[in-house]
Amino acid sequence: MKLIKILSKATVLAIFFIGSSLLAQQDNMSMKQEMTKMVGGAAMYPSKDIIANAVNSKDHTTLVAAVKAAGLVETLQGSGPFTVFAPTNKAFDKLPEGTVATLLKPENKEKLQGVLTYHVLAGKYSATDIVSAIEKGMGKAEFTTVNGAKLSAMLKGKNVMLMDANGNTAKVTIADVNQSNGVIHVVDTVVLPGM
Repeated sequence: MKLIKILSKATVLAIFFIGSSLLAQQDNMSMKQEMTKMVGGAAMYPSKDIIANAVNSKDHTTLVAAVKAAGLVETLQGSGPFTVFAPTNKAFDKLPEGTVATLLKPENKEKLQGVLTYHVLAGKYSATDIVSAIEKGMGKAEFTTVNGAKLSAMLKGKNVMLMDANGNTAKVTIADVNQSNGVIHVVDTVVLPGM
């Protein structure tokens, strides 16, 4: 009888520890499932908004600073949905020397807003949506940006390429970084509206 009670207690404890272990594994698995992509050394979580994720990417510090200077933080934290073509720090470094510093000045806020909103589409466009539009357009798709100007997309091999109003191109290097209020596609070049 005593032996049965001891075995019963041992069984209950074993079930408790196994259950706790399984719950911990489930929590770890749900965190991994939520984490869709790594960008700039940081996990991008689909449950967070565009800004909440972008501020963690070490590759997008210039973009985040520009979004803050342009007063667009609240907009990109809004419900959206938005599609953001997010230039990396290296993309901003490709601009002529002094361009970023000039755009970040308070007196150039409107111009900076124009450049940044040229990287944003209203609505959520996955890479599949963009490629479908390119195929439907016989090799080229045109999108109207939040800026109001047109941005073209095409394929070069398997890569989605963007072409701005000046004929400059940017390659999507990381696609489909899902956010709670849209999607980010990382690009290697800053695209510019007609100037």
